Parts: sequence; structure tokens; C-alpha cells
Amino acid sequence: MSPTSLIEVRPATLRDAKAVAEIHISSSRAAYKSLLSDDQIISVPLDKCQAYWREAIEYSEPQVHVAVEDGKVVGFVGFDRSRDKGTPNTMGEIWAIYAATSHWGQGVGLNLWDAARDGLIEEGCTQVTIWVPLGNERALRFHDMAGFKREMNTIKTVPVGTVKIEEIRLKRALS
Repeated sequence: MSPTSLIEVRPATLRDAKAVAEIHISSSRAAYKSLLSDDQIISVPLDKCQAYWREAIEYSEPQVHVAVEDGKVVGFVGFDRSRDKGTPNTMGEIWAIYAATSHWGQGVGLNLWDAARDGLIEEGCTQVTIWVPLGNERALRFHDMAGFKREMNTIKTVPVGTVKIEEIRLKRALS
């Protein structure tokens, strides 16, 4: 990203599904590299990932926004009401937030977070959560800087391919 380029964040369209899927696959592989070996990282086929995001975009479940630079999608965020059982209707959740690895550390994530926060507030949410793998230091740092707090009593083990990783829920107020 050059100093003069601008990142625009807008709701995703069906035409964005392939770019969203490509970023999801490549960025998650890079993010999980510190947690899993190459043979443990599951490679979701592009067409399957694209179908998931196409459906999400079409039905707004979750709502998907993309970050665009010079006409090219460079990141995305999926957000909606919390999927966690027992949470109030005013609890939102970031389902996924990824920037292209070429744009890590360049403000794309912050722009996406701002759009998700605004969208969740519009939906009447007062708080938001996100689940992050404990070993994903980049994501934990980002969300710490965005004001999220770790809920230590929420650590859970989830299967990722043939291995299990620990995730923690982070939470913050939207106001």
C-alpha cells in the first residue's frame, strides 16, 4: 500500500466471493503457520470456500464487507449476531477478519474492524466477541489494540483438521 493509496470498505457483492475465498485460504494458512505444520494445515478447496462466502454474501449471514484498494479486494470481515449459546440478542460477533498477507500491518484490518463495528451498532448490538486461536499472536495483538479483552474462562479446544487447537473468546463494548 503506497502512502497515497486509499482503502475503501464496502459491503461485499457476489462478484467478490472468489477474492474473499482466496484471501481467506492464503491468509489463514499464513496465520496458522506458527500453530500447525504444513501437513496439518487443511487446504480447503477454493471452490468450496468460494461457495461458502458466496452464500454468506447472498444471504447476509454473516454480513460481509470487503476492503478494496485500487479496485482489488485486499481484505474482508464477516460479522453478525453471536453464534454462542446463551448470549443476549445484543451480542455481536466477528465471524472472520482477514487481510491479504501483502497488506498485513497496513491498516486494512483496522478499516474492516471499523466497518464491522458500525454495522453491528446499526443492528442494535452493544458488545462484540471474536474467537482467536491462543497461538495466533498477530491476531491477539490486533484485537488487544482494538480494545478487546480476553475472557479467560472461555478457552476451548477445537479440531482443525487432524489436530486440536485452543481458542479464546475476546470481547469488548461497541460504544
